[in-house]
Amino acid sequence: MFKATTSLGIPIAKDPLSDFRKFLFVIWKHLSLPDPTPVQYDIAYNLQHGDKRMIIEAFRGIGKSWVTSAYVVWPLYMNPQLNILVVSASKSRSDDFTTFTLRLINENEGLAHLRPKTDQRQSKISFDVAPAAAPHAPSVKSVVISGQLAGSRADVIVADDIEVPNNSITQGMRDKLSEAVKVFDAILKPDGRIIYLATPQNQESLYNKLPDRGYKVSIWPARHPNPEQLVGYGSKIPPLIGNALAIDATIVGEPTDPNRFSNFDLLEREAPYGRSGFALQFMLDKRLLDAERYPLKMSDLIVIDMPTQEAPEKVSWSSDSQYIVEELPNVAFNGDHYHKPMFMSSEFVEYTGSVMSIGPSGRGKDETGYAVVKCSTATCTYADAVASQVDIQRGHSRNLQSSPRRNRSMKLSSRVTLAMGCLISCSCLC
Repeated sequence: MFKATTSLGIPIAKDPLSDFRKFLFVIWKHLSLPDPTPVQYDIAYNLQHGDKRMIIEAFRGIGKSWVTSAYVVWPLYMNPQLNILVVSASKSRSDDFTTFTLRLINENEGLAHLRPKTDQRQSKISFDVAPAAAPHAPSVKSVVISGQLAGSRADVIVADDIEVPNNSITQGMRDKLSEAVKVFDAILKPDGRIIYLATPQNQESLYNKLPDRGYKVSIWPARHPNPEQLVGYGSKIPPLIGNALAIDATIVGEPTDPNRFSNFDLLEREAPYGRSGFALQFMLDKRLLDAERYPLKMSDLIVIDMPTQEAPEKVSWSSDSQYIVEELPNVAFNGDHYHKPMFMSSEFVEYTGSVMSIGPSGRGKDETGYAVVKCSTATCTYADAVASQVDIQRGHSRNLQSSPRRNRSMKLSSRVTLAMGCLISCSCLC
């Protein structure tokens, strides 16, 4: 993507601004801002050295859009022949992004050589930099995600908060947005990059599907996460935060960027947002929000091997991560896992009851399913489960799938438990 020299003709190895973090420091001084914070420097490092397809999730107010606006200027400083496309959910936001970038060039004397000439494009929609040749595509262009993307060409695509409630409130809208972003790969030049600046709104967010398309996610929460939250984040926490926790575990719950947001400031913001709202917007943790919508979790189950005709008399459950069953694939939400028992008695008792529940299929690809559940004392066990595309009236069945996890145990909660999509209460079993 870059040549041997920068736009000033300086060899890259000898130009200190070839490190984007130093370039960001210069821009921040030009804007009369305090020095970039450690988290902002870490985001800057990831923007320069991150994957070709990456998602940056950082808490509200950290300045990820400002840092990325400076990043849009930096590749042009390194190679003015590049084309950059900025995409947002609304036209005003994408235009504001481009306008801010153009002003950085026009108002910073160190970037005077990049200012557009009189015969070049220079608007809030698109503009060229002076050393650029006369290509069909401008140096920087802004467009709305629902606008005309086809026909554009770009070396770098910046998708700045393209998912908002107005375009993702229903499943149909989310599906439409998911299809719209696929065009990014069609307009991206070889060796190009796609960068998402994201704040997920729910578990069905587009950003949660993009990793399946090859995107790497990095998350910077407002506070240092506890061990349970770390399990939910997985490998998405950057080394800056992970290493700090490894060195000093007492910083759990403390601000990750105290120079910008003190603990008192975060507490003030948490009060109006509420616990789940703060967890979503500042911790980038969707579990509390999803817990309100989906109270039944795979982590409520206890998974063990056991005989078909009897069950252990006592089984104890624990949420500790050491009891997670790693060998079974996680078919639930991120951070939700099967658990093995913390304790299981050596005495076994015979089952006292058995229930089979059938969920008939609807039309199309809907499947008929059944679950067989057995009960002994206060423990329920599902002995078998099957899902199949069945035409009950004609007696036709195809694509029969029998669950390989036979004879697994799950602890009965005080309210309900889940068995292959069937709600089973204590009163109907015992």
